[in-house]
Amino acid sequence: MILQRTLEASVRRAAEQFPVLLITGARQVGKTTLLRRISGPERTYVTLDDPRLLALAKEDPLLFLQRFKPPLLIDEIQYAPELLPIIKMQVDDARASGMFWLTGSQQFHLMKGVSESLAGRVAVLNLMGLSRREMIGRAEDGAFSPDTDAINIRLQATPPLDLAELYRLIWRGSFPAIALNAELDRDLFFSSYLQTYLQRDVRDLAKVGDEMAFLRFLRATAARTGQLVNFADLARDADVAPNTAKSWLSILQTSGIVWLLQPWHTNPTKRLVKTPKLYLLDTGLAAYLTEWSTPQTLEAGAMSGAILETWILTELLKSYLHNGLTPPFYYFRDKDKREIDLLIIRDNTIHPLECKKSASPGKDDVRNFATLESVGMPIGSGGVICLSQQALPLTRTVWSIPAGAV
Repeated sequence: MILQRTLEASVRRAAEQFPVLLITGARQVGKTTLLRRISGPERTYVTLDDPRLLALAKEDPLLFLQRFKPPLLIDEIQYAPELLPIIKMQVDDARASGMFWLTGSQQFHLMKGVSESLAGRVAVLNLMGLSRREMIGRAEDGAFSPDTDAINIRLQATPPLDLAELYRLIWRGSFPAIALNAELDRDLFFSSYLQTYLQRDVRDLAKVGDEMAFLRFLRATAARTGQLVNFADLARDADVAPNTAKSWLSILQTSGIVWLLQPWHTNPTKRLVKTPKLYLLDTGLAAYLTEWSTPQTLEAGAMSGAILETWILTELLKSYLHNGLTPPFYYFRDKDKREIDLLIIRDNTIHPLECKKSASPGKDDVRNFATLESVGMPIGSGGVICLSQQALPLTRTVWSIPAGAV
């Protein structure tokens, strides 16, 4: 089963404007499937997972691109950065749009080579796992807005999302292979995924010698999703040095496993709290790493609230990234530890959001919103994303927002 992806519209627009298109994202999120589905029969497909083709690309990139001519789709371009300068020369000679489509699983590592070789010539888009909007056939919905009219429109086109179904979605995760096939063994999928990830991406990025220590670090990271980053705690649980923990967290970011949500302040150079919050980008992987065996035990367990917040954040991230937009997301925490889970800053206006595992949030859940009144920026509509089934007002500008609307 192949669903329409929200990113498809951005891919088509970018392909008409740029000679090179690059889609980055974690392994198995559907990058190649998306591009192969919308590319025409005239576009040649080449994967650098093939060791023979990889050897040719690295040893003789000029010959590689003489053999495989544009329009060309190259999968896993990060394995052969030697191709990028040759691509630049061909693009500069031809000056045509849509010549090269590339995919890569190591976003930040890859971006250095791309920025050096293809600046001004490449459109970079990021693909995550399936969003719920895509799963229910609403791929064309735009980026999430806490505006009440926009929320009601989304709810009218959305089937109800009750507690059991929500935690089933969270527990299985958003990798297309597992999300679209209820018969696929979840534990076997994630076990195989981790082996592939450890053996390919981690070795390429950091030459990790002790894979068991890195796996312990992965589990410690998953257990802290939705929390402030604490390198000392992560290092202690994985039994590694703090500098190693910092390096390994960077690897998780690089390969699309983790997202760091930055703190916000009116002056970007003066953060109230400099420590970012950590989120795993797939809740199914987080639940697997922390050994929750069923959706029911996950919902009733100690991670229930944190993993719900993680799911909400990742769905909001998808709604922006898959529409070709940079997510304007931050969290707020002052010196008195008054915290707001998420701020969306759009058009110089702050939209505050809280995430609560509750079907009937109250005014007390948004009391920290008042701390924003002194920041000197307009405060727009906000809300509590929760388990209610309809949007209801809590104050004049703050509503309860059903999780099904994200």
